[in-house]
Amino acid sequence: MKLFITILLALALTKCKEAPKQSASLKNESETEIIKESSPYPEALNKIFDAHGGLKNWRTKRTLSFDLVKPKGNEIHTVDLYSRKDKIKIAPATIGFDGNNVWLLDEQKAYKGNASLYHNLMFYFYAMPFVLADSGINYTTTEDLEYEGKGYPGVKISYNNGVGASSKDDYYLYYDPKTYEMAWLAYTFTYGSNEKSDKLSFIRYNDWEDVNGVKLPKSITWYVNDGKSIKEVKNTANFENSTLVETSKPASFYAVPKNAKVIINP
Repeated sequence: MKLFITILLALALTKCKEAPKQSASLKNESETEIIKESSPYPEALNKIFDAHGGLKNWRTKRTLSFDLVKPKGNEIHTVDLYSRKDKIKIAPATIGFDGNNVWLLDEQKAYKGNASLYHNLMFYFYAMPFVLADSGINYTTTEDLEYEGKGYPGVKISYNNGVGASSKDDYYLYYDPKTYEMAWLAYTFTYGSNEKSDKLSFIRYNDWEDVNGVKLPKSITWYVNDGKSIKEVKNTANFENSTLVETSKPASFYAVPKNAKVIINP
């Protein structure tokens, strides 16, 4: 499910006649205003990015890898953050995306899931909030989420038509009003359907670690809910051995292996 596409931010510079000298403080304030006005993201979302290491810092990274802990052996997820090529080792099977198609290498017929859906699913949950800087996204404010007597302000995320595999999905990012750390993610799921949904799932983000200067989750927890009201814990995904580096893997790392089944990506 390709829900997100990377956005590149460009600033247009215009030459003008030399202005009278300004004090350093006034000049800095002016530059700050220009940057602020040019940002395509809401002020709250920019503060959330900053609380997690900064969007500029995130965009210097090229390859993300992490283990998703499983009872029968960890899944090893690797993603190229520029091209969004990916590869998951789910012994004895391997799933990948070479930039055009999803592929599945499963000579023992052990994998029972939907490779086209799953190949980048956990990456998007794990790489929050930075994947919310992808292109084709619209941002609006939404009402606070109340949980255990505390209010969490929110940003609603929707997608332009045709963006990703499920452009009708909506996401809601809720954050701590003091620290601006991401606290909750609510989302609808419409994969394979042409109809929008108003049924929300909720994930709590409250367990963070520093990975090469970027704050990423050590675990995320889904909660049982009745569509909008959060109830008890449903299940938790734990992550280990996370790395985030500036170098890329060779194209051959993500290429379709011999004997793999190619799945046309929707």
